[in-house]
Amino acid sequence: MTSKNSSKNKSIGVVGMGSFGTAIANILASKNPVIAYARRAELVTEINDKHSVDGNPIHENILATQDPELLCQSCDVIFFMVPSSAFMDVTRLFSPFLYPYHMIIHGTKGLCLNLPKGKKLEDLPDIRRENILTMSEVILKETVVVRVGCLAGPNLAKELSAGLPAATVVASKFNEVILHGQNLLRSDKFQVYGNSDIIGVELSGVLKNIIAIAAGALAGLGLGENAKGLLISRGMVELIYMGNALGGSLKSFIGLAGIGDLVTTCNSTLSRNFTVGYRLAKGETLEQIQATMEEVAEGINTVKLMKNFMESTKNRAPITENLYKVLFEDLTIEEAVQYLMKYPFNVDVDFL
Repeated sequence: MTSKNSSKNKSIGVVGMGSFGTAIANILASKNPVIAYARRAELVTEINDKHSVDGNPIHENILATQDPELLCQSCDVIFFMVPSSAFMDVTRLFSPFLYPYHMIIHGTKGLCLNLPKGKKLEDLPDIRRENILTMSEVILKETVVVRVGCLAGPNLAKELSAGLPAATVVASKFNEVILHGQNLLRSDKFQVYGNSDIIGVELSGVLKNIIAIAAGALAGLGLGENAKGLLISRGMVELIYMGNALGGSLKSFIGLAGIGDLVTTCNSTLSRNFTVGYRLAKGETLEQIQATMEEVAEGINTVKLMKNFMESTKNRAPITENLYKVLFEDLTIEEAVQYLMKYPFNVDVDFL
């Protein structure tokens, strides 16, 4: 179905004005007017009156609203940029106002649980693939939107906001979504690649957060660059095994959204997941870290989900298993490192 209004400068919607959502809204606003949905009334007022988010200046082409219906009526293309913990609720909030002519591209690197009504993760003896939803699967399940895409890659929000050169991947089963995303986002400083394997690209962005927490822990312990190289390469292997178990393809994991994002977040103090690992290694508890972080580190929830999923499917994921014990049980990071150093990896690469 074609859109109601295909005028060239129609507004583009952005749902969620966290650091990444704001960075993407700014990039979009250089070419088109943007209507941004924000949950907090005071943030809507700040954006509209001062053209800023939490005191940081933003593009004057961005108008904010708390009205999902207004945004959906005004925009045919909408970028969903909300944390995975709120993704299902926000999608359901927007669902009554979405139609098949809408196009949604999300930028959320997390997973949602799909459980029988009234059940919790702890209630299930096993977690299967059908119990785990990527964000594109949430959109397809909860709305009538068909043309769905995903934005993933080494996209640290602070660097994007500073105008530093970067690239991203728009993934979708629909070539039209890829081309549209490229046209809206591409600039001299922001390259946009396409990929038809949306599940693989989503999983790349999700699973690399696990390895980023571990990389932060190694840095916090001062274990050096050799250890980090070991972690990243073994982490890549584990990421590919987990991704394959969930239905992603190898080509996506070794691309920009996979290894590109993995290397970036395993080396950056700007990464929320890296920061969690670093602070754990410095002696803080997970509760202390979460209480003082402004935004969600998606990797924490991902570790919990993937540990349960890999156990249920009789697959080993030693980095994820040990990180789970560090985060949620009483294993020390030093003990986890010792275990991994002794783990019997006999073959370097066995997935090609």
